[in-house]
Amino acid sequence: MKIVIPGGSGQVGTILARAFHGGGHQVVVLSRNPTKAAWRVVEWDAQTSGEWTSELEGADVVINMAGRSVNCRYNSENRRLIKESRVKSTQILGEAIARTSQAPRLWLQASTATIYSDRYDTANDEATGILGAEPKAPDTWGFSIDVATSWERALNESETPHTRKVLLRSAMVMSPDRGGVFDTFLKLVRYGLGGRAGKGGQFVSWIHDQDFIRAIYWLIEHEELEGPVNLAAPGPVPNSEFMQTLRAAWGISFGVPATEWMLEIGAYFLRTETELILKSRRVVPGRLLQSGFVFQFGTWREAAYDLCERLRERNE
Repeated sequence: MKIVIPGGSGQVGTILARAFHGGGHQVVVLSRNPTKAAWRVVEWDAQTSGEWTSELEGADVVINMAGRSVNCRYNSENRRLIKESRVKSTQILGEAIARTSQAPRLWLQASTATIYSDRYDTANDEATGILGAEPKAPDTWGFSIDVATSWERALNESETPHTRKVLLRSAMVMSPDRGGVFDTFLKLVRYGLGGRAGKGGQFVSWIHDQDFIRAIYWLIEHEELEGPVNLAAPGPVPNSEFMQTLRAAWGISFGVPATEWMLEIGAYFLRTETELILKSRRVVPGRLLQSGFVFQFGTWREAAYDLCERLRERNE
């Protein structure tokens, strides 16, 4: 297959590019800052048409991962960049696909599990999940949901009748790569700071990188699937259990817990937001499971031990 990945130079995009390239497929990454890679990298600005549009002709799959990182403080300028980078890149991609003479068969569009409400009682699936923020939720949480819904709307409003479209409502993708979210959690554990965050009852939704890759292949192969699909393991766990399991997998028995006010101070100095830690993301993969997909790493214990083992092997 020919796989085009706009915004594919980030952590998750690189996971996909590496996997498809290793599987013998033709991979083209569209990047605002092209760097040398094992696959082809083509420059685009994610805002206007250009020579990059020719890469879409005859492509089998387009996987749009473009968007400014949300790991920052949500001031007015960053909010504008976060939202515009997602919406504009999706709109310009839809316009380019609409102009192709041989349109891609499938458009997989990045979205986020953050689109669902902060929830403790019942898990959010695609059919019954609650979209939107609660009235008492912090302003930053409402902003994240606004970004997610605007992002998805940009895909749904794109007129690409010959291209199947799927929204990837992804949980945190856990891989042993440097700089990824798993690497961040593990650093806390290794420095003795891997205790519960806040009250520790908020749910953490996640997906192992190998299951993420397998799910993307599954979506490519199953043409009956379109619209929103949750990419999350079926076993979200409370933050306290999540951190305890990770400590055990790495062989550390204790981690200093952090209260909410401590997290607010730390987030301020790290130039990020506590939503990434404190919002309860209880999300399950209803449509994947209903379609017959079987997770290789369905529990956090299985995933954590595998990821720690792979990380140790890489460092040897």
